[in-house]
Formats: sequence, C-alpha cells, structure tokens
Amino acid sequence: MRNILDLILLYFFDTRQAILIAVRGLYILGAWKLLSKSGLKPWWALIPWAREYQLARCANREPESRVYFITSMCITLLTMTNVWMQWNLEKTNAPLRLLVLVILFSVMLMHFIYNIRVYSGFIEVYGVHKAWILLCIIDELRFLPMLIWGFGEKYQPNWKVEDLREEMIRLATHGSAAVMDDGLTVNLEDRTVREFFKKKVLLRDIHMAIPQGHLVLLLGGSGAGKTTYLNAVNGYEKANAQVRLNGNDMYRQYKKMQYEVGFVPQQEVMRGKDTVLNTLLDAAKLRLSIDIPENERRRRVDEVMDIFGLKPVQNNKVEKLSGGQKKRLAISMGLLSNPSLFILDEPDSGLDGVMARELFEQLRAVADTGRIVIVITHTPDRVIDLFDDVIVLAKDSARTGRLAFYGSIAQAREFFACEKMEEIVKRINQKEEGGDGLADDYVLKYAEVHYV
Repeated sequence: MRNILDLILLYFFDTRQAILIAVRGLYILGAWKLLSKSGLKPWWALIPWAREYQLARCANREPESRVYFITSMCITLLTMTNVWMQWNLEKTNAPLRLLVLVILFSVMLMHFIYNIRVYSGFIEVYGVHKAWILLCIIDELRFLPMLIWGFGEKYQPNWKVEDLREEMIRLATHGSAAVMDDGLTVNLEDRTVREFFKKKVLLRDIHMAIPQGHLVLLLGGSGAGKTTYLNAVNGYEKANAQVRLNGNDMYRQYKKMQYEVGFVPQQEVMRGKDTVLNTLLDAAKLRLSIDIPENERRRRVDEVMDIFGLKPVQNNKVEKLSGGQKKRLAISMGLLSNPSLFILDEPDSGLDGVMARELFEQLRAVADTGRIVIVITHTPDRVIDLFDDVIVLAKDSARTGRLAFYGSIAQAREFFACEKMEEIVKRINQKEEGGDGLADDYVLKYAEVHYV
C-alpha cells in the first residue's frame, strides 16, 4: 500500500513539475514575440531577471523597470536561500529562517504590485480590455496573454521602446545653430549614460544660440533633463556636443572657461557661523584665479555686495540672515568671478512673491550688464515679464529630453497657444504625470519649423 501511495505522489509531483516547465516555456515564447514587436532584441526573453526589466520597458513602464528587475532577482535568491535552510535545519536557527520568510513575503508583495503596474501598461499599449489583468497577475496563467498578444496579428503595440517617431529624429538631428562670436551657442547631439542592460539617452538634439544680455527661463517637467542640460552646457558633465561661449570652446578650453561660468545650485552651501564678508572672501579665493591679488579680490567682493545690497549685513553671521538675504548671498558667490554665463537652479525656492520679484529684478539687472543669465524656476509666471527668452525641454515618448521650443516669451505663447508658462509645462508633461502628453507633437513641430 505504501509503494502504491509513493507512486501516486511521484506521478502527481512529476506531472506538476512538467506542467510548470511547459507553462514557463510558453511564457518565454510569448515574451520573445512581445519583445520583438516592441523593437527590442527578442533573445532578452531567455535571460532571467533581465527579461522582466525589458518587458517593463515594452509596457511603457520605464520608471518601474528597475524595481521590477530587482524584486524578480531577490525572489529567486531568497527562495533558494529558504530552500537551503529547510534542507539544513540543524545549521540555521528559527529566527533567521523566519526573517528570510518575512523578507521573501515582503518582496513578493512588492513584486505583485509592480506586476499589476507593468501589465496594466501592456493593456494600455495593446489597447485591450482591462479584464486581461486577471490573467496577467496569476503566474500560472500569464503565458496566455503573452502568447495571444505576441502571436496575434490583430494585437499591435501603439508604443515601442525604440523611438517610434523616426521622422522626428530625422528632422531634429539635421539641425544646428550657427556659432555666435558674442553669446552662447549650443549644438548638443546627445548625452548618454549606461544603465542596467542598455545605453540610456538623457538628452538629444538640442541646438540654440543665445545672445549676450538675455535673461532666459529654462522650463520643463520633472525628468525632462533641465539639470543635465545645464551640466552639459557648463562642462561639468560633458556631452556629445559643441558648446561655445563668446567664441571659445567650453570643452576644449575648460580650465580657462570655468571662470566664465557662474553656477548657483538649489541647495545652499554656506557655513552658518561665518559672516557674510568672510563667506564671500573665502568664495573669492576658490572662484577667482590665483593670479588675482588680494586687494582685487576684496574690491570684487565689495562690488557684488553693493549689487545685491549685502553691505549693511556684511558682518552678520549667515545663520542670522533672512531667506531672501541668504539667496542673495548665494547668488553673490556665483557672481564673484564676473562670469559671462550665469546659471541659477531655483534661486527663488522658499521665497514669497515680493522677495522673489526683488531677486529676479536684480538678475534682470545682471543680464543688462551683458551677461547671459539662465534660470530654472517652478513659479515663472510671477516674474515672466522680466525674461527675454524661454527654453522648453520635454520628455518624449522614449523618455529622452528634447528641445520643444526656444525663443522669446511672446513666441512661446503663440507656439503653445498658452498665456502662462505653467500651462506649457502641463501641455508637454506625460499623461501619467498629470499632463496632456503632447511632448512628441511639440518637439516635432519645433523641428519642422526650424530644421526643415
């Protein structure tokens, strides 16, 4: 009787294992076809974990792809660890086994949530009924939608990983800005990084020429590449680009040109116990050439204090300054080297309308001395009358930062049919970010107008 029972158990065990292997094979086959339809190499379907990462990209869920990859890998490793512990009970203690199980359960729960997100993306990409999600979230049944969407001729993705808008690429990549002897010229082909299993393009095809004396607004939604663009322009993170400031090559002559660029980050980097004067004198030693004599550095410090009204508080400690005074001090530090190009990242953050207005009026005065001033701000409409131009960067469907517009404020309002700058951001933001999802359309429109 025992032998018969063992045979029955062995039969069902082997049958279940065979079914699971067959289901897994069909899932991989479906993934092969889905990857191919989405413009990726289908052999990614054969590589555990990497397969899940690439499938998330196919579902237009790039932000979720990393977590999906990591949770998939962790589940495998934690499961193997748990099995090993069960086989070696005498070598492991109960609290450790419990901890592994708790972590495994937590990761599986997170993976389940991301499964829903990723396969909801597939439902959107293939335009099928939401009821398909019921098959997608069950491991043993997921092979069915994969096979049907992968092999079904009527199921075609409305979005691909590789840039679908080949016409947009063709138009945009044929553009360039004429080099100016006086001003900033940027001809950026691309800025890329290595990320997991692919080369990620952060920025592509940004061409413009900004004259001296212009106060320029840099506009764009989260992830559009504003900071990456500024770092490429000032040479901090070099791109595949040609950047010229007043005829000089920013990349080839970086040591010389670093004094021509002033940069004020969003975060304040000042010691609270120092006085305003000592803060500026210390900054002058770092930002001005070592060849400049001490009396000249002091003269320059006095000059920027006069510009930003800091003379009355020069002996006050930084920690005792108001929010507006701290902002003016940070800007003064960036202006010490008398730069031709002045870049500021959200200089008005934390300031009320009156203080922000006063600050931007001072930046307007700085631009009027012949400098180029580029500013990122999330509340542009309260001071938009002070700006000359606006750069609009948009994250396209491939999640690459692209140039959607560069020109005067009046031209921007006409181009986007928007009166307010914040409305422009809504137009170009992706739908999942609460926007209208029109980034591709405006990138293409701008390219058609300027590069054809």
